[in-house]
Amino acid sequence: MESLRFLLSVLLLCANSAIQIRGHDLLKDHVAFFIFGDSIFDPGNNNYFNTSAQANYPPYGETFFKYPTGRFSDGRIIPDFIAEYAKLPLIPPYLQPGNHQFTYGVNFASGGAGALVETNQGLVIDLKTQISYFRKVVKLLRQNLGDAKAKTLLSRAVYLITIGTNDYGSPILANSPVPKSLWDEFVGMVIGNLTASIEDICKLGGRKFGFLSLGQLGCRPILRVLVPANVSSCYEEATALAELHDRALSKALQELQSRLKGFKYAYQNMTLFLSEGVNDLSKYVLKEVKTACCGSGRYRGICSCGGKRGLTEYELCENPNEYLFFDCAHFTDRANGKIAELMWSGNSSVIGPYNLKELFSTY
Repeated sequence: MESLRFLLSVLLLCANSAIQIRGHDLLKDHVAFFIFGDSIFDPGNNNYFNTSAQANYPPYGETFFKYPTGRFSDGRIIPDFIAEYAKLPLIPPYLQPGNHQFTYGVNFASGGAGALVETNQGLVIDLKTQISYFRKVVKLLRQNLGDAKAKTLLSRAVYLITIGTNDYGSPILANSPVPKSLWDEFVGMVIGNLTASIEDICKLGGRKFGFLSLGQLGCRPILRVLVPANVSSCYEEATALAELHDRALSKALQELQSRLKGFKYAYQNMTLFLSEGVNDLSKYVLKEVKTACCGSGRYRGICSCGGKRGLTEYELCENPNEYLFFDCAHFTDRANGKIAELMWSGNSSVIGPYNLKELFSTY
């Protein structure tokens, strides 16, 4: 049934693209959806260039699509669920070949990407490049729809962003962590690049934004495995950096709201979600929140899922729906669905000052 729904979604996208080609008409009450970020949001952009940061092989995609799509999950990612809530088709990756009209939006996210150009440079589409791709999309929309309709589409659209995980995590994994004395400066650079990107989107017509905080970054299996085996805890330095980032981003968003006319945002507190997931497993029907479903080593925190990243041996759990993490760093379909649900309709304790449902329904 889920595979049928996916097929119908694709057919709807194709059918509506044909309508847009013929008439360049925007659907009534239609709100476009543009996505930027890293592997948590990547629907398969990394499939289309030479990089080791890919998930286009089994067992990725096994529980929903029944085949790998390039999503770093056993099924859907957070933007897929948001699109469904918003009554949109699945939002395609920007690099996917085809005659995109972009009136439903497009997804620029890239696995491994950071706000800093230097983060995994040459292997990812960094945030600055994602914004340059968005400029090209805006130009095409203006050509296809005319300036007035393009302006309406861009101002009504919702822009979803998550970035920063790789900026903080990659140096740790490369055994060259940022010295604590430089944390404030480093976080300032990441937030500065992110803020500049938000302002660029605003200059191009964007007004409504959704953000995912980094939360307890050190509790992802890929970083938890770095903690000595006799210590049962997360990698606290990574979490502390993420907390600095989240506080700085919250402050930056409040400043943007006071300065930019029409700027509205929804900012989800991932720390609350993850801590509740750990402390109240039954609340999200997740029985395992430390060990990944797929991988090797302690907590399956070694990124060997699928046997394509230099390590051929890996373990795979029987039921990903019981797990928070599918592989060393990414969430399961079930967990992504729960996060998306909170982003869509959560109350002020988990997301604010708006939720995504409110942003999609306000013009």
